Amino acid sequence: MLLTFSQEIQAADTERRIVSGLVAPYGEVGYTSAGPVVFERGSIVIPDTNKIKLLSQHQQDKPVGRAISFSDSTEGVYGSFKLSSSTRGQDALVLAQENLVSGLSVGVDVTASKPMGDYLLVTAAVLKEVSLVESAAFSSASVTDIAAARAALEAATSTKEKTTTINTTIVEIETETETESEAAVTTAPENTPEETPVDAPVEAEKVEAARKIIRPSVLDSQRVRTPITSMATYTEHKIKAALGDDTSKLYVTAADDSFTTNPAFSPTQYLTEFVSNTNFGRPTIDALSRGTLPSSGMTIQIPSLVTSAGGQSGVAPVVTVEAEAGAVQNTGMVTEYLSGTVSKYSGMNTLSVELLERSDPNFYAELTNQLQRAYLLATDAAVISAINAGTDQADAQDADSDGIIGFVSKEAANIYKNSSYFAKNFVAGPGMWSLLMGATDTTGRPIYNAVSQTYNAAGQANPTSIKGNVLGLDLYVDHQLPSTVVDNSAYIIAPEAMTVYESPQAYMSVNVVSNLQVQIAIYGFMATIIKMPNGISRFNLT
Repeated sequence: MLLTFSQEIQAADTERRIVSGLVAPYGEVGYTSAGPVVFERGSIVIPDTNKIKLLSQHQQDKPVGRAISFSDSTEGVYGSFKLSSSTRGQDALVLAQENLVSGLSVGVDVTASKPMGDYLLVTAAVLKEVSLVESAAFSSASVTDIAAARAALEAATSTKEKTTTINTTIVEIETETETESEAAVTTAPENTPEETPVDAPVEAEKVEAARKIIRPSVLDSQRVRTPITSMATYTEHKIKAALGDDTSKLYVTAADDSFTTNPAFSPTQYLTEFVSNTNFGRPTIDALSRGTLPSSGMTIQIPSLVTSAGGQSGVAPVVTVEAEAGAVQNTGMVTEYLSGTVSKYSGMNTLSVELLERSDPNFYAELTNQLQRAYLLATDAAVISAINAGTDQADAQDADSDGIIGFVSKEAANIYKNSSYFAKNFVAGPGMWSLLMGATDTTGRPIYNAVSQTYNAAGQANPTSIKGNVLGLDLYVDHQLPSTVVDNSAYIIAPEAMTVYESPQAYMSVNVVSNLQVQIAIYGFMATIIKMPNGISRFNLT
């Protein structure tokens, strides 16, 4: 959030081309570009004074000077600025001296804030720039001293032969704060016997002229300092404009001539961030073992021990206990190949060369990112289909906490018994995940989503992560599994029971000369082999 607000200039030194003022008060409500704002003491950070430019009306292409110093006090941040010797800088200095452009408006980048009822409290911000503007946003700001005017006054009231006695009230500045008034008082040395008071009419006129330069006019002190930020402030200015207030007339005219009648000056701004709902990954594939696909061929095979053709259980050599001098039992090992079909997964997007070369550079990066996510989605869905088609369902269970315990306890043991491998992973769909997060014991305490595991330590199924733990099994949540607790809404997996073989993913770009279009495609190859069907168990709803 970038805020801009303004203070009035407190000093303008023509000879040195310097203007100064309180640029950001602490603890005072100001009406900024974001509405009512209060800055907490010490909330504004100034990274590098030399890099802070003094602009005209917040226009980046109209710099008029540069900051030379900042100081932080209990009242706020004070700043001094050296104006450029260019024509624009000279004009800005004259306008500041004549109290026509008398505001110092600050632009800050808010990094921390909090709403406080009727205003926004800024607790951390970075100073970006300072501008000369027409009026101040903070009512306590007022002109306290113009060094150039004081120099003119001294020149008008002194000669080589005489020393002028100036009453301090001549150069006192009308301010709204006592400390500023005291800082503005300029006193001359008291008369000595050799000094002669100046009583010539000409000198008196010069003193009066100096007073007019320094002291704000009555019109300036009474001018409206509330910009139009709501219907209430607009109505206020509308009434005052009808009564003859010139400042309110300007406010009302500016408000009436709005973006509705000037849409060209309010262009649509596009951010670089990209919003999508495709960031799901491949939880089911992550729960399985992985392999590298060979570089050639569309079919892969793996040798495997199988049951003999006669149906006997001699899938592997057998060792038996024999009597002394007894015959050694001969058992043949029968094997066959497990086959997997290599499938191609691909997607393509066709775009114009104008879109590729003249769009935001982030477009191409986001396009390839979305193609990558689509590839992951398709391959994960293919693996889910293979599991549903090539493995058996577990014994039927209810859709409750007892059903989850029964599913895990029975099928984990069966997987070890039938495959010789341990079940390690629990893959759940959104429906089963919701059941886990909502499961409670008889006292209403969560079982899998407890903040403290003092009472229940059955696992962790958190709403902030698709990974967790269910009764000792690693939890993976896959959004492509059923969104309710039904058949196949969860798997218990020994990773060695199924392997996913993949090639690296690649991108291909083809230029179509006839219409200068560009076709961008992602592709890859994958094969799946279920090595031990009884090493994976699918949930079966009663």
